[in-house]
Amino acid sequence: MLPRQVVKWILVFLVISPSLFPVSVSEADSSYWSAKKRHMKKKVHDMFYHAYENYLTHAFPHDELKPLSKSFTDSLSELGNLKLEHLPQHYNGSALTLIESMSSLVIMGNNTEFERAVLWLSENLNFDVDARINLFECNIRVLGGLVSAHILATDSANRLVQGSYKNQLLTLAEDLGRRFLPAFDTPTGLPYAWINLKYGVMENETTETSTSGCGSLILEMGALSRLTGDPIYESAALRALRRLWSMRSSLNLLGTTLDVTTGEWIEYSSGIGAGVDSFYEYLFKAHILFGKEDFWRMFHSAYLAVQKYFRHGPWYHEADMRNGKATYWQLTSLQAFWPGLQVLVGDIAAANSSHREFVHVWKKFGVLPERYLLDHLMLHPTEKYYPLRPELAESTFYLYQATKVGESIVNSLNSYTKVDGGFASIRDVTTMQLEDHQHSFFLAETCKYLYLLFDDSFLVDRNYVFTTEGHPLPVLSSWHDRLPEAYIPRNWTFLPSEKQARRASAMTLQVCPATSLDCRHRCQQVKSACHIPDARSDHRTCIYVTDELSNEAQQSEGRKLSPIIHYEGLKVSGKKKNLLRLESAPHNNEEIRVMEDSGIHHNSSWTAHQ
Repeated sequence: MLPRQVVKWILVFLVISPSLFPVSVSEADSSYWSAKKRHMKKKVHDMFYHAYENYLTHAFPHDELKPLSKSFTDSLSELGNLKLEHLPQHYNGSALTLIESMSSLVIMGNNTEFERAVLWLSENLNFDVDARINLFECNIRVLGGLVSAHILATDSANRLVQGSYKNQLLTLAEDLGRRFLPAFDTPTGLPYAWINLKYGVMENETTETSTSGCGSLILEMGALSRLTGDPIYESAALRALRRLWSMRSSLNLLGTTLDVTTGEWIEYSSGIGAGVDSFYEYLFKAHILFGKEDFWRMFHSAYLAVQKYFRHGPWYHEADMRNGKATYWQLTSLQAFWPGLQVLVGDIAAANSSHREFVHVWKKFGVLPERYLLDHLMLHPTEKYYPLRPELAESTFYLYQATKVGESIVNSLNSYTKVDGGFASIRDVTTMQLEDHQHSFFLAETCKYLYLLFDDSFLVDRNYVFTTEGHPLPVLSSWHDRLPEAYIPRNWTFLPSEKQARRASAMTLQVCPATSLDCRHRCQQVKSACHIPDARSDHRTCIYVTDELSNEAQQSEGRKLSPIIHYEGLKVSGKKKNLLRLESAPHNNEEIRVMEDSGIHHNSSWTAHQ
């Protein structure tokens, strides 16, 4: 035992010691996380260049790298072509991976390599080839890549040697856009899914397409029109989008596949995954990019319908567009984009909830399988692969604070998919058997979003919309027919601060109507884009925020997390380290875990204590 006097002086020292040290706890934590982010940024940087340099060495100028055999595949005509039909005989690639990598090179600060890529494409890329391509895939990958790279080559950053660039990429993009136009020559204005770059629509071409295929063209073709001054591209994409929207059901739901000549639905079941996903994404992003209120009205109605008919707690199943009844209970890797879109909309609570579940599945298998059957809690027997998809990384970037999740994704990719010749897809997530394919979107999206998670300096003082393929397009007032109300100066609110007035738009100040309600008691259900009450009483997702966050939770990982949350009818309480308790009716107390990476969430496995 220490003498009482010694103990007394030790206690006095502990009380006054913080004032004796120049570095506070918060500063030390900040320094730690800064170093951690620099370390992770370097790991993603190395991942990108391992993939990129192997592509240049073993595959360029062909489309994509085969990292196991260190060879190539000319895959542009194979994208979306599951049966590998009508493949071209003399197509030798279009440097697809190089096109897809250009905006990532800029984001990572490599202007020298960006300029080299621009000049090579300017001199060598040619679209006058006898190749049947998927309109949607070629639009988001090639047209989007060229348009974005042209903008980055001509903005105020002066990335290229003066005089070396004379809009060559825009010329290529316009040439490609004109080759798209015959696809729209249908009785409905809905475009064919397939078109030959040299000869147009082929005889006896299939008339079946997907909702994404004809409803996700507006960003790239709209941007092309704004850059060239020719409205024909945007008009074609807009006509198709409006016709598609007119085909929605009385529930504001759409199907997955349709006939472009008759305008009739083929597949009535749909969800937020394959065949439909980017349709929702482009409605909202087109509203931001072009300022048309029509886009917002369409998105708002569609989003409400999705949240009402597809959502089951944090999961989203598929449903029949005609009656809203559930059809398929499955998670698909493409659905993982949804939390990122919800962050843009402002539905942070729902985004966190769904993102957490995707992360849970990722950690369960080490990567995200292509399809997981929710009703059987098992992998789909034939879709157990992971082709290096970016959607979870994208949503993690939009959530931003989920740095631990980002670190987990980076480590998994390096552990399971990195090989000597690049990064390989996974054929079977249960065995981690590899497949000889490095998709171009690994460089366009996966690496890009992971890099931005740890270094977002590219976005400082800039406003960009990322296309569904991860290509940045700037938000410009000159592109807006009429600015949305939230962007009009008279609607800006000036928030005083000690240093200077900070200008915030009305959009950033919007709050969910439910936040004004006391959800601890019975309250009316309010519908808006940021709050759709769940019809299921056992999956409440309405939340509102208070400032009652416990010190233990605030100090988790050395930085302040989200304020304490209240679920509808449930209050967060409890003092366990990293655990809070949801208190509801006496028969239904549930625990939630404070995840250190992205605010406060419940654990993936809800445990009810009877």
